[in-house]
Amino acid sequence: MLKRLLLASALCAVACGQAWAQTPVKIGVLNDRSGVYADISGEGSVAAARMAVEDFKAAEKGLKVEIVAADHQNKPDVGASIARQWYDRDGVDAIFDVPTSSVALAINQVTREKNKAFINSGAGTADLTGPQCSPNTVHWTYDTVALGNGTGGAMVKRGGTTWFFLTADYAFGQALQRDTTEVVTKNGGKVIGAVKTPFPTADFSSFLLQAQGSGAKVIGLANAGGDTINAIKQAAEFGITEGGQAIAGLLIFSSDIHALTPKVAQGLVLTEPFYWDLNDGTRAFSDRFAKLAGGKKPTAVQAGVYASVLHYLKAVEALKSASDGGKVVAKMKEIPTEDPLFGKGTVRADGRKIHDMYLFEVKKPAESKGPWDLYKTLATIPGNEAFRPLNQGNCPLVNKS
Repeated sequence: MLKRLLLASALCAVACGQAWAQTPVKIGVLNDRSGVYADISGEGSVAAARMAVEDFKAAEKGLKVEIVAADHQNKPDVGASIARQWYDRDGVDAIFDVPTSSVALAINQVTREKNKAFINSGAGTADLTGPQCSPNTVHWTYDTVALGNGTGGAMVKRGGTTWFFLTADYAFGQALQRDTTEVVTKNGGKVIGAVKTPFPTADFSSFLLQAQGSGAKVIGLANAGGDTINAIKQAAEFGITEGGQAIAGLLIFSSDIHALTPKVAQGLVLTEPFYWDLNDGTRAFSDRFAKLAGGKKPTAVQAGVYASVLHYLKAVEALKSASDGGKVVAKMKEIPTEDPLFGKGTVRADGRKIHDMYLFEVKKPAESKGPWDLYKTLATIPGNEAFRPLNQGNCPLVNKS
């Protein structure tokens, strides 16, 4: 009897010890849940984060993970206020996603002040790993440099040597125009005009007429989400491509093309880091995601949330703590990245996640075999060619010697 009691006590000590040893991790998914970027991020990003926690088998590895979500309304002050409340009052350890570059830059600063972790998937500005890089931030999915290198470079090589930009009037649009302009001019092209458009806006008619009147061979859309969809639809109504000008969607997601349909978007050249139909790994994930998302396939931003949460949890598991965001991000840089959506990669000293990008062309309606059969692959752009070289971003964390 005594032996049984001792054995039971020993087993309880092990089991209870494991329960007590669980590391608490609280993740906040902060994004646009009601506006122009809701389809590319929104609730789909929350679903992707939950899938990552499930696939990581967090509980079995001693992590007790909680996920919360909020809508930043594409406003920097709203986003920063939520971040401060999450960090100060609600015990959030890390914030994920955050489309809208102006909001992302605000969260970047708050996160550094609080020594938490910020893993961005949705924003585009390359300044997050440039002048405003932080030891607490990782920029995971794409950025304006990679988009410019992909679509901008491809369009110039196809004969699009003169450009006119329609640019969303906030941090992302300005960075995308700047970085694409650099690629265009480096490849022998020329920018002959640009106009800033309100963010967000539903009416692009006057801006498109200016672009049409410029005679530029390429009209570059330095915007995203609902703004891009509206601009492309209205360009079709004006017969711009029929008149010989090309439309360059500098940030396009599969959800945008699905909304436009290949009939409207056929022939559009674009750059993405992810497409649901790339390989067996992306297809398997996307089929699971679609069951949670009403049949929708994941966007690159949502895929980036999944992959970045996986890698974040690897770092937390290694440290057995999520409390010091700077240490977690340092561990994320130390551990090589690998997941079924982006393959193998690294997180650089400046916080830039490196992986391949892809140049796609939207299929013609006759080529598409279903509502989500949207792209054909034109080229794979190796990560070290797609993203800005480490020593050229003016990131204070990088030793240029």
